Parts: sequence; structure tokens; C-alpha cells
Amino acid sequence: MALLHLETVPGAIDQNRYVIVEAIKHAAGKGAEWIVTPELAVCGLQFAHVVGSDWIQPQPDPWMQQVCKLVRTLKRTVFLACPEREGRRFYNSVFVIGPTGEIVGKHRKINVVSDSLSWSSPGDSIAPIECGGIKVGLLICSDVYTSNIARALQFEGAQILMSPASWGPGIHGPNGEWEQRSHETGLPLIVCNRTGSEKTLDFRKAPSLVVKNNDRLLSHASDRPAVLTFDWDFSNMVPSAAHFQADYFRG
Repeated sequence: MALLHLETVPGAIDQNRYVIVEAIKHAAGKGAEWIVTPELAVCGLQFAHVVGSDWIQPQPDPWMQQVCKLVRTLKRTVFLACPEREGRRFYNSVFVIGPTGEIVGKHRKINVVSDSLSWSSPGDSIAPIECGGIKVGLLICSDVYTSNIARALQFEGAQILMSPASWGPGIHGPNGEWEQRSHETGLPLIVCNRTGSEKTLDFRKAPSLVVKNNDRLLSHASDRPAVLTFDWDFSNMVPSAAHFQADYFRG
């Protein structure tokens, strides 16, 4: 697996897209079968203050179609965090692109009560997505803040929880939520966070994690973007190593 612990620049859509594609290629070159981006990797969390929302399109837009072609060539599974439009509504979404290049599922963020997310409508569907025979439950950042979404995913048969995030320390920073959701469900939780900073937020100490029950099995935070790779034991649902392999990355 690979977590793309990137420095996403708010509103720099073309730049962020370029970095995502290069990071996916790098992760695939390291042998990663599943590749995960952080929340809103395409645009940053506070993008709306910089470029508004008119650029957001129904998905897959032309750029995502190109990513799907790349994923098909690489024969990987990519969890791509990107906003989408449906009619007059916008959603903070994660799309799962399978090894054939098809979008096999998506999750729209449900817990969107935040000044940074005033543009986003809440999603209303909770269901795991099957990836190579494994049912993956997606939780976007503060979807882990309450127990109901993770528990619903567990009830629906999720075997592993994946959380693309943009969640750094501070007044409203994480305070044991990742560990609590894993403990309550008995499922491992993989968090792909980010680095960098935005106008009122600093992610340079935000960790990407692998959590099981109350334990952080793997953790990485840095002020530089990195591609974090690790082997996963699907029989026991734990990582096979004690540390991420971190390749610091600029794109």
C-alpha cells in the first residue's frame, strides 16, 4: 500500500493534479497495489476562498478520465479524493478507481459542518466498496468524529477502514477519534493525511497512520511531502513492518 502524504496547495488545481499523478506513478514503481490520496488532494481544504467552486465538474471530469487511463495502465487501485458536482450541489468525495480503470465506487463526506466546507453538501450513503475481494469502508476526515458512520460500515461488512484526511493538531485537532473508531469496530483504520499549511491551518505535524484498536501501529508526520509505502498482511489485517518507508517527494 502507499499513502500519498502530500503538500496540497489551496486553489492550485493544475499543480496539485500534476503532483498527484507523479506520486501515483512513484508509488506504483515502489510496488504499491493500493494508493491513497489525502482529503481534497486536487484542491486543498480552503480552496473555496481562493478559486471558488465554479471549476468543480460532475465526475469523472476529463482529468479524472486521464487518471483512470493511467490506473488501468498501472493495474493498481487508487483512492482519489476530489470534489464533484451533481446538479446544483457539490460534494467532498473519494473515488475508488480499480485496476481496470473503472470507478468501482465512491464515498461522499457526511460530516461537513465546518467553515472550510461550507460549499459541500453532506453525503447520504454509507456502504463499503469491494476492492479485490476486500470490503473497504471509507471515512473522509471528520467522518470519524462520530461513531455512527464507522459502525454502519462495520454492519455492512467492511473489513478495513480507509480515511483520506486533512486533519492537523490544534483546537479542533484529532483527539483519539481514530483509535476509538478502530476499537469500537474491531477494524484496522488507515489514515492518509497531508502536510503543508493553509491560511488558518497547519498540517506539518498531521500524522498519516495505521491504527488497530487503541494502538498506532505506524505513524508519520513531516514538513515535507512523502510517499509512504508499507506491506499489508490481509490474513491478519495488520501491517507487515514496524515503519513506513518514506520517500520524500516533490513531484
